[in-house]
Amino acid sequence: MMVAVATDSSSTSSNDKPRRARRTRMTGAERRQQLLEIGRTLFAEKGFEGTSVEEIAAKAGVSKPVVYEHFGGKEGLYAVVVDREMRRLLDMVTGSLTAGHPRELCEQAAFALLDYIEEYTDGFRILVRDSPIPQSTGSFASLISDIATQVEDILGREFKSRGFDSKLAPLYAQALVGMVALTGQWWLDVRKPRKSEVAAHLVNLAWHGLDGLEQKPRLIGHRKN
Repeated sequence: MMVAVATDSSSTSSNDKPRRARRTRMTGAERRQQLLEIGRTLFAEKGFEGTSVEEIAAKAGVSKPVVYEHFGGKEGLYAVVVDREMRRLLDMVTGSLTAGHPRELCEQAAFALLDYIEEYTDGFRILVRDSPIPQSTGSFASLISDIATQVEDILGREFKSRGFDSKLAPLYAQALVGMVALTGQWWLDVRKPRKSEVAAHLVNLAWHGLDGLEQKPRLIGHRKN
């Protein structure tokens, strides 16, 4: 006698069950990096005051306490973002000064700043804003001063070889680096002409201005002080 075995059509084996997509849990380092990138984008777009912890957390898909856990708040996150960008820009500029000829060194410095603006646009937008909180690495102005110190050594050697007063090298270094930095802020938005042309014109002004430099510059107007 054959016995029919009833089967429950509603039951399925574990292999037949639809698999749920597993969410990969981020490590602490990965979460921190994610928050830094999101914060960087928002700070560049909206500024410090216009960015909220709620928005940062929402874009990261986490709760507000997670942001506080990693950075202690918006101020801590902003400080880390700014410090990273300042170090990156300083490293790019100082690392570019490898040539021996002073004119080529000027070109390399100009290209380094323009490269940073082109590759790390959000970072530069953050740096040129007035920081609402103190930074361990200082302000954008102090960063430009640090870069000028690198250029100062180059100008000092050039001044000495031409019989000029090398004590004036810091003044000229600040002027040259400031010129490039301000031009970079303008080029940030217009992006014309192309980067190589901007660098060429900056160095043209700087180099030929230095080439025709008077040892004792004089004023031709009526004002003397």
